[in-house]
Amino acid sequence: MTTIETYRANAAAQRAAAEKTNLPNRREMHERSAITWETMARAAEDTLGRAAVNLASKASVAA
Repeated sequence: MTTIETYRANAAAQRAAAEKTNLPNRREMHERSAITWETMARAAEDTLGRAAVNLASKASVAA
């Protein structure tokens, strides 16, 4: 499992926990946590994309 997949799984787990609780403050806490995990997953995806662009650029310069 990649880091991004782990982050998305954690977000899904937090959403599931939010659905199961009856306490509004706990639900909000789990929802905020899910948003944070999703943000981390998007950031990791962006980083991978930038790394691929940088690698391609270096390869074209070296060729």
